[in-house]
Amino acid sequence: MNYTKFKRIIWGYYRKHGRDFAWRQTHDPYKILVSEIMLQQTQTSRVLEKYTSFLKKFPTLKMLAKAPLRNVLLEWQGLGYNRRALFLKRSAEVVMRDFSGSLPPSFESLRTLPGIGNYMAAAITVFAFGKPTVMIETNIRAVYIHFFKRGVKKVHDEEIRGLIEKTMDTKNIREWFYALMDYGAMLKRNGDGKPTRSIHYKKQSPFKGSLRQIRSNILRVILKEQAVSRQKLARSLSIPTDTLSRILTSLTKEGLIRKHGTKYTVARY
Repeated sequence: MNYTKFKRIIWGYYRKHGRDFAWRQTHDPYKILVSEIMLQQTQTSRVLEKYTSFLKKFPTLKMLAKAPLRNVLLEWQGLGYNRRALFLKRSAEVVMRDFSGSLPPSFESLRTLPGIGNYMAAAITVFAFGKPTVMIETNIRAVYIHFFKRGVKKVHDEEIRGLIEKTMDTKNIREWFYALMDYGAMLKRNGDGKPTRSIHYKKQSPFKGSLRQIRSNILRVILKEQAVSRQKLARSLSIPTDTLSRILTSLTKEGLIRKHGTKYTVARY
């Protein structure tokens, strides 16, 4: 596929069918940080409502940094993967403490924030600061596999990275990556996106009946009760003792809850 033709196809689709999300209408680094953490492993349809309500509750990085973790987790309910809310709050605290209250513009500095991996650091660098940076996620992978790796069964991200570097539209970097994501989303809706052809693809396990669901239910009860004993958790959620013990230990180590006497509460920061 000719690179010029490839760009023309992607831009052509985007001009006609580009999606409009609230986080695409802002250059505010804090708002983009919130959206990127919310969008990690979560469908855009679920993020749409929460994004607006979360920013209404915590409109600035400073307010989020000062907020009790319990308030943050309560607002986060419904998005799942509650550790992301903890990472977001911790990141806000680090930015206030170490970066004078402003999200750092460099990829390297962003990577030092809690829970911020390579993709998210690149996304913030691109969408908040307009810096040309290679970013790879599932929809972008689908686009490059579709156009440049037909017939290849297993594609490594380094191959995708090289193609992104060669085709990147550095003059309009934000819109270019939005265009790639939207084209990739269309491919997957039509059954043309082949995530399994990437060696980095990992199918998410079903939520129902999983440990993720049990974790979420435990935290929901603790948030509601504010302080609850192990025995009450076991009774109300019908969780086997060994499973409950493992999850409570895990949630405590992660910093989401703490043991206060004989009861568990949300951790304090």
